[in-house]
Amino acid sequence: MTIEVLEPGLSTTVQDLGRYGFQEYGVVVSGVMDEYAAKIANALVGNNDDDPLLEITLIGPTLVFKSEAIISICGADLSAKIDGVDITLWRPVYIKPGSVLTFGRPIEGCRCYLAVAGGYDVPIVMNSSSTYSRGAIGGYHGRPLKKDDLLKINEFSSENNKILLRYLSELSCSKSGFTSVSWTVSSQIKEIYRRKSVIRFMKGPQYFDFTKKSLENFETIPFQVKTNSDRMGYRLQSTKLEYNQKKDLLSEAVTKGTIQVPHDGQPIILMADCQTIGGYPKIGYVATVDLPILSQVIPGEKISFEEISLGDAQKLLINREKLVKQLKIGLFLAIRRMVHGATG
Repeated sequence: MTIEVLEPGLSTTVQDLGRYGFQEYGVVVSGVMDEYAAKIANALVGNNDDDPLLEITLIGPTLVFKSEAIISICGADLSAKIDGVDITLWRPVYIKPGSVLTFGRPIEGCRCYLAVAGGYDVPIVMNSSSTYSRGAIGGYHGRPLKKDDLLKINEFSSENNKILLRYLSELSCSKSGFTSVSWTVSSQIKEIYRRKSVIRFMKGPQYFDFTKKSLENFETIPFQVKTNSDRMGYRLQSTKLEYNQKKDLLSEAVTKGTIQVPHDGQPIILMADCQTIGGYPKIGYVATVDLPILSQVIPGEKISFEEISLGDAQKLLINREKLVKQLKIGLFLAIRRMVHGATG
């Protein structure tokens, strides 16, 4: 079971939920930028949360499926088509052998996630399949996909994988290269992306080292995401943030979502491929619940910051995880109903 890469797109990499437990040795976490969309994409095809999938950024690849497969695409709308026909996101889709998946103009968002039932067959490096391109480790040969690459797909591993394949393959009597279920995720699942211009944060350890005016500006003036932003960090541009007095700080551990302010006064939000330590003042931390929203912001767009308490941020994250759990339960029941209806 393989997928051939006809065109690689701007940046298409194999990712999972990250490479944890090795930061003390200087190994970055990496992993998906939008954990929420990735988890849902995997759930829709019967995979585990941490199964590897493709992260596709802005300009998507062209892929030909050499064998039948069940896929789902979640996250940004990058005009996905199979054999030239639009497909609906956020649902399981059956692809016939020989069909070609393409992406076109970005309509909304920056990154989407392509999951296949069974997951991609790539090596596990330090307990993860995630690609860290700067270190050339993980994923597909430690790099983004290139033309003529051949991605192997694992055999269907779960009962849900097998049931979906049987059910959808029986529906695929049309002339098109694919078919899909009639249902999709609830609108509540996708609602989080509607507020992507406002990013919630908690105060960092050097928050009060900035001038009063700078702190007011931080929460009232929008910041533009610069075009040189990437998986390592989002560089922002706006009114300069100034310190009360400059301090020499010891480097200390940093993580995804840390908002650092270097000497030029323009914040940098550390993202999935960020370094393990940093010495710039940390004005705040993006609430984990808003990291998926931030990952879908396209360079050139603007964001603003809004303070949230740690307790409220934790509650929101717990509620979001409950939504994902409810989705999985609903999928399990929906798949069982499909089988019952097909055999009853």
